[in-house]
Amino acid sequence: MRKVTPLAALFFGSALLSGCSQPPTNESASTEIVADAPSYSAEQIAAESQKANEFFEQKFNESVSRSPEYQTYLGLQTDKGKWDDNSDENAQRELEITKNDLQQLNDSINYAALDEQTKVSYDLFVEQAEKQIRDFKWRFHNYPVNQMFGLQSGTPSFLINFHRVDTIEDAQAYISRLNGVKQRFDNLISGLKTREDMAIIPPKFVFEHVIRDSQNIVDGSTLIDDFSKKTNALENLSDEQKSELIATAQAAITDSVIPAYNKLIEYMTALENKADDTAGVWKFRDGDAFYNNALKNVTTTDLTAEEIHNIGLNEVARIHGEMREIMQQVNFEGDLSAFFEFMRNDPQFYYPNTDEGRQRYLDEATELVNVIKSRLDELFITKPKADMIVKRVEEFREKSAGKAFYNRPAPDGSRPGIYYANLYDMSQMPTYQMKALAYHEGIPGHHMQLAISQELEGIPKFRKYGSYTAYTEGWGLYSEFTPKEMGLYANPYDDFGRLAMELWRACRLVVDTGIHYKHWTREQGIEYYVANTPNPEGDAVKMVERHIVMAGQATAYKIGMLKFVELRAKAKQALGDKFDIREYHEVVLKNGPIPLSVLETQVQRWIDSK
Repeated sequence: MRKVTPLAALFFGSALLSGCSQPPTNESASTEIVADAPSYSAEQIAAESQKANEFFEQKFNESVSRSPEYQTYLGLQTDKGKWDDNSDENAQRELEITKNDLQQLNDSINYAALDEQTKVSYDLFVEQAEKQIRDFKWRFHNYPVNQMFGLQSGTPSFLINFHRVDTIEDAQAYISRLNGVKQRFDNLISGLKTREDMAIIPPKFVFEHVIRDSQNIVDGSTLIDDFSKKTNALENLSDEQKSELIATAQAAITDSVIPAYNKLIEYMTALENKADDTAGVWKFRDGDAFYNNALKNVTTTDLTAEEIHNIGLNEVARIHGEMREIMQQVNFEGDLSAFFEFMRNDPQFYYPNTDEGRQRYLDEATELVNVIKSRLDELFITKPKADMIVKRVEEFREKSAGKAFYNRPAPDGSRPGIYYANLYDMSQMPTYQMKALAYHEGIPGHHMQLAISQELEGIPKFRKYGSYTAYTEGWGLYSEFTPKEMGLYANPYDDFGRLAMELWRACRLVVDTGIHYKHWTREQGIEYYVANTPNPEGDAVKMVERHIVMAGQATAYKIGMLKFVELRAKAKQALGDKFDIREYHEVVLKNGPIPLSVLETQVQRWIDSK
């Protein structure tokens, strides 16, 4: 899954770094311009397209220059000692910058004189800018600290995973960031108080997780251990210099980090007294409109909550039917509920909840990835240069983190792609789901899509690093299915695991809309998962709590997958013997993340060209 990770939060502040919305609203105007426009020479088209792409590059670079965290994420050696400005005043400034960028694009670029690829870039730039402008009024309709993400877990995770210490200057920048945590958390608490005034208060279950994770940083040695390890590895420093740096870092933790966390703990402890158990965002002022907008953003479609709910119900019924066929293959006697109970509890499907069991999981997941790495030529024309590794979620955040997620590699090759597996409780990681999970988070899933995207040539950076959840997660879920055609689910229990994970995403359509549209309670959502899936109840609890704090997000996976499958079937029917799965994957990956409507257009053009 991936999931909104702490780094994903970096994208929310700038339309140039993210965006999940519909194609530009000026479609009819564009059509009229094209229809009446004079023809342009190849030289004119090349010149105007170059001008537009230089504009996109300039605006992306300007946006990155305002985000020290994203600079670090990209592997840039600039602003290493700073954090992003997370104040609402800065959000207001970013909005005005976006409005000005949009106006400047409209005034300076002749859309009709662009080549086709640059027109796609133009449309996506406009779309993302319009989305940020449209969404600005909803900026407080969320829970910025919760069990999934937030500064309380994102701050140490960022320093540990992305702040490299290769020089003394890097170490000093790390210390500077430690000293900046206090202001960072002051801005966070200011935003939480604004939400409190708007009666946007997380449900009660959130507080335990946030307070616990925060207290872990106060009581533990996570940050000083990371800093010491990185600093002690520097070969060109004396022991005295290293000791001095470590002492300075400890002082920054004592003077800035711990007071910041204590202040957050104090505020959250008081706020908990105002919290209730209401799960849906319909409780917010204009909550229904907010949710409809969220669905539009994450699915990049105009599907209504009712339509999404019904798609989910139909998919659950279909997958249950395929599961019954597997029951017959393995000669199981009993109904589907009994089979679910068997899969939940039979010890043959679980690793020991020990360090040895966790290492076995990591070793076997790595081997799964290596096997499919050796067969990539069967599926892809373009392969990423960046490698990918399997890693356990760090202990300080594993209790509240998601089941699995992926972090893309650094563009400069300094950091591989990482498939994170959460091994806190091995009863939540059954063997029969291991393959589908590795294929989704790793290869041919997120690593292929995201690593290829950032290595693409000829498209602007804002597209390489953009984010459309339905596209990215739709590809991840589609990637669970693809290895079946390669014979990699020969064991029927593994194939059941694949179906179980697809079923899980189908249930998400039902439960997310159930909670936020049909006013289901947290308990109703949990009951639906337990009754309709083989997953343990702990999975159901985590998933429902994720729905509650990330309204709409989980609907993108299945909606996206259905589009990838639909378009592939359409291409196979149209092309017959000319259909090549490698070419299809090339078409759907070569443009970077795009809305599903644009994806459909690109596939149709490919079909027509054949």
